Amino acid sequence: MDHKTIKESIRTVKDFRLLLLADRYRPGYHFAMPEGFGLPGDPNGAFYANGRYHLMYLYENCTSATGAFNWGHISSHNLVHWRHHPDALVPSDGDNGAFSGGAFVDEDGTAYISYSSLATNIETMAGGGVGIARSSDRHYEQWEKFDTLAIQSTVNGITEVVGKNGEHVYAGSCDPSNIWKKDGVYYMQTGNLCVLGKYGRSEDSPLEARGDWTDLFQSTDLKKWTYVDRFYERDRTNKWTQESEDDMCASFFPLPLSGQGGAPSGKYLQLFISHNKGCQYYIGEYSENRFLPESHGRMTWVDRAFAAPEALMDDKGRQIVWVWIIDNLEDESSFGWSGVYSLPRTVWLGEDHTLRMAPVDELAMLRYNAKQFPAVALSDGDKLELDGINGLSSEIKLTIAPGSARRTGLKVRTSPDEEEVALLYYDAETKALVFDSTRSGAGGWKAREAAPFQLKDAEQLELTVYIDRGVIEIFANERQAIARRVYPERLDSTGVYLFSEGGTASFETIEVWEMMPSNPY
Repeated sequence: MDHKTIKESIRTVKDFRLLLLADRYRPGYHFAMPEGFGLPGDPNGAFYANGRYHLMYLYENCTSATGAFNWGHISSHNLVHWRHHPDALVPSDGDNGAFSGGAFVDEDGTAYISYSSLATNIETMAGGGVGIARSSDRHYEQWEKFDTLAIQSTVNGITEVVGKNGEHVYAGSCDPSNIWKKDGVYYMQTGNLCVLGKYGRSEDSPLEARGDWTDLFQSTDLKKWTYVDRFYERDRTNKWTQESEDDMCASFFPLPLSGQGGAPSGKYLQLFISHNKGCQYYIGEYSENRFLPESHGRMTWVDRAFAAPEALMDDKGRQIVWVWIIDNLEDESSFGWSGVYSLPRTVWLGEDHTLRMAPVDELAMLRYNAKQFPAVALSDGDKLELDGINGLSSEIKLTIAPGSARRTGLKVRTSPDEEEVALLYYDAETKALVFDSTRSGAGGWKAREAAPFQLKDAEQLELTVYIDRGVIEIFANERQAIARRVYPERLDSTGVYLFSEGGTASFETIEVWEMMPSNPY
């Protein structure tokens, strides 16, 4: 590259960096795509090895003439500050790159990523299927695709296989899960969206073809894979999910007993996305090559804004999860980028056998300019501004005795006249944690999202809220959480207020920290 070309490249990079730094909605400490368009923007290929957390991000390479799909690659030793690597997966052999998948690290330290291989014709997926790539250098910077696909698609993410009883089976061959190893055998799930779309959506389709499930494949060498059976069956009695829902982007790991990791609980977590209902999960037993769901929960309730998940297990035994927070991607196309992930959260099994969740402890290293406010009781209709804090980038911790209040919580990204406001609160009547973004600006998906959540007798409400420009997350008592994106248009929509409605609530502790951006721009 000659000197003139280098100077032009530097100027282009600097101009683009300044463009992103001026973006009012680009978050500072939630991971955001460095450039290009996350459509889809799934987190993929997460694993922990050699002292680092590795995470892949799916994006459309807008510099490519074919609009191919790549896997970007970042790593971190603290889950907060990330180093960019060369892309892990790029187009090769005439394909259009890759869609979603998972990761696995074998005993010898070799890392493997499983992915949906896209053939030249994306609509038919002719020649596509499930591929595997490996890396064994110290920081996993060079990835080599296997010469042949692990599972070859027959058509559009479907492969025809023979079942355990000799029957003809249409199995999924896209969006593979993480690989795991048991008794010397490797296992991998595949998603069912394409099978469901082709065979399970008509009125006369058989019951077993409807709704969510995954298929299980096994291998002894990671190269030749054979069909085992369906990994789990949808529970048609409890009707946890609907017949229209699929299971894609699955991750499958043991649940620890603590948010700090440690001993496994004996239960497993199946995380996945259904494309019409968003991120959700099952908790259950794993035995004899079958997953047996015992309970079900969702991570998004009104739309699919909390979308595709990805998880890993670290050296402490923690299961850590990221989720793509999707929004109106057509609006974002003018920004020069799209794609935002939730904060990394640790998940574990509670004593009542329900899922617990909390942001990872490492996020505390971003705190500075700590402020504590005195305890205060607010009556019906009262509100109190938290003066002198950064309403664009903060972590807020509240301990609240809800008292007689029907609704109590926070108003954030608020203009002085409340023309623009995002409401975050506990609704004691409906027993729900609520994120109301219906007045948070003209752009994006507007919704009143209500997550099931009920305080126990005499239990205080413990809220942790992260404000990060256009991204807001709220966690309640380590039992529930909601994350959404907002697009306030007014420059003065930076106010943060405590409020109470329908009665009196006592705010016992009020702690606020400004948050240092960890994204470089």
